[in-house]
Amino acid sequence: MLPGEPVRADAIHACITARLARPASLNYNRPMQLHRGNLFLVGMPGCGKSTLGRLLAKRLNKPFYDADVELERRLGVTIPLIFELEGEPGFRDREQAVLADLVGETNIVLSTGGGAILRPANRELLTQNGTVLYLHAAPATLWERTRHSKHRPLLQAPDPLARVQELYSARDALYREVAELVVESDREQVSRLAHRLEQQLRAAARA
Repeated sequence: MLPGEPVRADAIHACITARLARPASLNYNRPMQLHRGNLFLVGMPGCGKSTLGRLLAKRLNKPFYDADVELERRLGVTIPLIFELEGEPGFRDREQAVLADLVGETNIVLSTGGGAILRPANRELLTQNGTVLYLHAAPATLWERTRHSKHRPLLQAPDPLARVQELYSARDALYREVAELVVESDREQVSRLAHRLEQQLRAAARA
């Protein structure tokens, strides 16, 4: 851009997008203590919480819970059906009740629903009962991973990418608010990421 040339709106948008997509740094040498032995994973749908959570739970010999799966198991119906019958407010009430039960456990790895952090009460439950890790991914990556899914009611929209960007804009700051650690889910393979995090956690346990 030449000196004195007006800044175009699309150039500003591209700059902001690039900054949002820039991987957050992760200091693998810094020990990460687990409050009450619990690791809670938060992040957008499609960021890989369940996949990483299962791997970490296996490596750390801890029980793994997926809050969405647990909710469906307890109610005997799918999340899309809950949305259809009770709407999002009804789903959020049930989600909060399940989350309150799960965070009362100790020495677990928990993958939370993507919108669990929307309620202040849930954010308090997470931060008071465990160590929270935000598994971050850029909107374009999230859309690529979820665009064929029929199991995510909030992403069933005429323009799924725009919907993902809308949800990301509303939630990213809340994930960061509760997280002790922010990790890029598309920075490296999930198995390698799990190995690095395991090293970090075991180093903290020995400290």
